Amino acid sequence: MIGRLKGVLLEKQAPHLLVDVHGVGYELQAPMTTFFSLGEIGAEVLLHTHFSVSENAQQLFGFADKRDRELFRLLIKVNGVGPKMAVGIMSIDTDEIVRCVMDNNVEALVKVPGVGKKTAERLIIEMRDKVKGWNYANESASVASVGQSPVSSQNTLVAEAESALIALGYKPAEAGRAVSNAMKNAELDSAEAVIRVALKSMLPS
Repeated sequence: MIGRLKGVLLEKQAPHLLVDVHGVGYELQAPMTTFFSLGEIGAEVLLHTHFSVSENAQQLFGFADKRDRELFRLLIKVNGVGPKMAVGIMSIDTDEIVRCVMDNNVEALVKVPGVGKKTAERLIIEMRDKVKGWNYANESASVASVGQSPVSSQNTLVAEAESALIALGYKPAEAGRAVSNAMKNAELDSAEAVIRVALKSMLPS
């Protein structure tokens, strides 16, 4: 069982990462909350991991901290929620997911691609007691280290952001509209920042 990886970030194209650990390249999938906390290509990263084995695939998932990994493991235990859907759900900040569960906020959860009303309701019911003791921060304290990537051209930012949202399950038209609206903010100078703003517009807290 692989529980943690420490190495050099070689590639990041949401939701996929490639991390070099002493000459071995590990391919991982990670939620956007983890992407937001990563540095530039070539930076050293420390990821807490979860290894998932199914009939069709063996997948490694990476998380910026243990709390995110714990939430992922709780999500995939919910009937009808697989690893891919769990990664999509975690495009919402961990604190916001806990808040949605405790507040019975079905409307916010069904905004995630693939999550229907019944799944959202079941998720809330099955997870409420499990996250009851979790503390969640104010919005201003969530999602750290956005904007560490080097400045890219506008076209590159748009392409990377749209690709990431489509990979999370959003339709191309939805992704295009959200990214276009996000790009109206002139202060956004990284794909991660654009994705964060685009997600915020589609996933109400």
